[in-house]
Parts: sequence; C-alpha cells; structure tokens
Amino acid sequence: MDEALLRSLTPSVIAVLVRRGADFAAAEDAVQDALVEALRSWPADPSPGSSGEGHPLRDAKGWLVTVAWRKFLDQTRSDAARRRREERVDQEPAPGPAPAVDDTLQLYFLCAHPSLTPSSAVALTLRAVGGLTTRQIARAYLVPEATMAQRISRAKRTVSGVRFDQPGDVATVLRVLYLVFNEGYSGDLDLAAEAIRLTRQLAARVDHPEVAGLLALMLLHHARRAARTAPDGSLVPLAEQDRGRWDTEAIAEGVTLLQAALARDRLGEFQAQAAIAALHADAPTAEETDWVQIVEWYDELVRLTDSPIVRLNRAVAVGEADGPRAGLAALAALDDSLPRHAAVAAYLHERDGDVATAARLYAEAAHQAPNTAERDYLTRQAARLNTRRNR
Repeated sequence: MDEALLRSLTPSVIAVLVRRGADFAAAEDAVQDALVEALRSWPADPSPGSSGEGHPLRDAKGWLVTVAWRKFLDQTRSDAARRRREERVDQEPAPGPAPAVDDTLQLYFLCAHPSLTPSSAVALTLRAVGGLTTRQIARAYLVPEATMAQRISRAKRTVSGVRFDQPGDVATVLRVLYLVFNEGYSGDLDLAAEAIRLTRQLAARVDHPEVAGLLALMLLHHARRAARTAPDGSLVPLAEQDRGRWDTEAIAEGVTLLQAALARDRLGEFQAQAAIAALHADAPTAEETDWVQIVEWYDELVRLTDSPIVRLNRAVAVGEADGPRAGLAALAALDDSLPRHAAVAAYLHERDGDVATAARLYAEAAHQAPNTAERDYLTRQAARLNTRRNR
C-alpha cells in the first residue's frame, strides 16, 4: 500500500465529490472513509472487484472516487434530515476512470478561505489537501486529538456553504503554506517537509512568481536544517553553522526557481525573502556574506510589507553592513515589545562593546523566548558575557 499515493490523491478526490454536489464537510468525511477502505482492502485484494472498480493501482483515483461517492450517498440516504438534498443528488455515475479535470487548486483556495482563522486554515489544509489524519496533525501541534478534531470540524462547517466555483486568493493560500512551514518539526510529522510537498503541488497547478518564490524560500531555508542544531540538540546560529552540512542540491534548486521568478519582474514578498536566503546560501563563510545587498533586499521587503518584524531583521543587516551603532539607530525606531527585539538589541550592543547591557538584554530575551532551544541559547549567551565581565 502506497500511503504517499493516497495522500497525493486526496485533494483531487474531494474536489470531484464537491463538483458532483456534496458539501465540503460531507465530501471530506466520505473520502476519509474511502481511504480507510483502501488501506484495508488494497493489499489483500488487488484484483478487479465484482462491482467493476478495476484494479486499484491501475486507476487509484477512479477507485477512490467511486468508493467515496458511494460512501457519500450512503451517508446522505441514511440521514432523514437530508431527504430533500438526496433528491437533488444525481444517480450514481457508472464506475470508470476519474475525470481529467483537476480541482485541487480550488480546494487549496477553499481550505485557506478568509473566513477561517489561520490555525483552522492550516489544520484544514493539512487534512484535506495534505491527506493527513487528525491524529497526525494533533501530534504535530502537540495538542490532544479531540481538540484538533473539534478545530477541523468547525473549519469544515465554516467553508461548507462556500461556493466551489468562486475565485480564490493565491496570496492567502501562500500565507497558510508559509505558516505550515514555519511550524517546522514536532511530534512524528515533519511539517516543513510537508509544506514543501504541498507548495510543489501548488506550483504545478498555478503559474505565479510568488508561488515559485515561496517554494524557493522554503528550499533555501530547509537546506540549512542539518546544521541548525548541535549533536546535543542546542541551537547553532547561522554565523556558526557548518556550511558543509548544507544541502547543496536544495540550494541549487531554490536559486534556479528564484532566478526564474525574479526574471518575470513581478516582485513579491516571498521572492524578496528568498533573495535574502539565497545571499546567505551563496556566501562561503559568514564573513563573506554580502550584507549591503541584503539590506537592499530588506528595503524592498519593507516597501512591500511595511512589517515591523521585517524592520527588526533589517536592523540586524544594517548592523552588519554599516556597523552596530547604525543597527542600533535603526532598532531605536521600533517598538521594544516586538518578538526578539531584546535579542537583536543584545547582539548589537555586544558588537558595540557594551557587554553589561548586552548581558542584561540576553537574559531578558531568554525569558521571552518562544521555545526551549532558543531560551537555552540566549541564557548561555548571557552567562558567557557575565563570566567575561567578572574576570
């Protein structure tokens, strides 16, 4: 049984059922039931079925569509409250190859609908487009399965009334996939790898430079993954990473995608972020990083997004390109309640020689850190500087 194949087919099968008249929630439930049936029966019975479904591995999508549609009809017919809707359902189509039309892109749009909260959109995307189970998603987000089931059920109810032929917003879909990627790795599911897989799937269906830009950004960041932590699990900052452990194939693919996207002269924020990541990847050593050009790309990002977080990251780049005092001047214009503001200030103050202030700010940043690895790293930085002061 090829579970990867099943997961890749899930969105297009859901889309077929929605096109035939099922609402999203019912279609998703029926497809999940069909997947369970496939996992149960395919390894044991690979021969053509008596009902004419055909060899599953010859037309896996057609098999899943047929079984899921029957599951949907059974569910509809058994619910007395839906009798009127049952009367509108066409007679069951004859088994055979699945239609060539691919509505997966519309499913992406539906799962990233503006009426959903970001967390619900991410969960629904992983379930309906990614083909993951509720248990897998719950483990990835470190929440009880019942909690995640409720979140997904609410999301499904929210979008069930949305017309499937409405145009979608690519930018919203990209934002959801970016959120998935930033969750990284937790539990037994690699969400960063899953986000890359889904973004590749999206890139095959929509010709948009920002889709290519996001995929390039993911690949360039993911290429550094093996070097981000030491054997003991501690965080290794970019400047100290062993660049020999970076994935050169992923970097090359990311750079190629980025160059093709930039050549179309429709710059977006993901392309700009990918350009910054590419400049880091291109430097043989941290000391050879082209910080001047990175500042220029951050200026483009500020123009595109006007994001305080972008301005915070720009302050670091300015500090590298023009010196720590220039970086501190850029930082002074920002709200000190921004996430990681204290950590950036600590770094720039240390580079400027103010060890006491840097130590205090590292300790403050450690207290505010969003995860254990970052907290431990910042605590070690504060301890290092305090030891140096007391010598």
